[in-house]
Formats: sequence, C-alpha cells, structure tokens
Amino acid sequence: MTTTSHPKYWIVVASKDHVKNGIAAGIAQAGHGKLSPLKRMHPGDFIIYYSAKLTFGELDKCQEFTAIGKIKDKEIYEVQLSPDFSAFRRDVDFFPHHDISILPLIDQLEFIQNKKSWGYPFRTGSFEINQHDFDLLSNLMLIKNKKG
Repeated sequence: MTTTSHPKYWIVVASKDHVKNGIAAGIAQAGHGKLSPLKRMHPGDFIIYYSAKLTFGELDKCQEFTAIGKIKDKEIYEVQLSPDFSAFRRDVDFFPHHDISILPLIDQLEFIQNKKSWGYPFRTGSFEINQHDFDLLSNLMLIKNKKG
C-alpha cells in the first residue's frame, strides 16, 4: 500500500482568536501564512489546532486544542490581507468540537517525548502526529450526536 492512500494527521499552532477566525472562514493557515506547511498536507488529511495563547501577540495562556477538521481539496491559494502582507490558505471542513486542555494529556501523547519540556514540539508551528495521538485527541474533541 502507498502512503498516499492513508490520511496524515497534523498539529498546527495558532492563537485561539486566529483559530476561531479560521473556523468561521473554513480555512487553514499555518506559520503566519507560510506556504510550506500547507504543501505537506493533502486532501483527506486531518488537522488539529493547538493554541498556546488566547490572543495573538499577548501573553494570555490558553494551552488547548482549539479546532479539528479535514483538508478539503488540493488548492492552496494566496490572499492579500494588507498592502504588505499576504497569506497562503487551504479550505478545511471543521468539525463541531470541544476545546480541550493539553495539561491532562501530556503523559499520553506520544509526540511529546520529553514530558517535562512538553511545549517543545509546538515551537516548529506545525508537525505530523501519529494515529494514536490523533485518535486520543479526536475522541475527546469531537461532539458526538447522541440519539435515543
């Protein structure tokens, strides 16, 4: 089997206010609008946002996973946001979810190898995670429709 037949799972780091704007617009940006993180993602891949901060440029801690979704298509496009700033984006189907704290999950997440310096992996801004970690996070985040 080829690796392209299986989805990949990604963590992207952004402040919670930026994540909520992205959910409303149905888009993903990574690394302040950089192209390279989005190029690694493919249609059918899953994305989870982690927010260390509530507000971009502020010191207010969030430390939560704040969005979960699926990459919709192959098109990456550029948007001119101001005369001197443009950002690359991809369309995402975001799922109804609960924001969840990372703190009780640190020992269970395999991408965090050094549990004392658990914030280290997030410094890259985006990275791939394994299915175990995605399943753990998605099972806690996704809002299940309960009938009956």
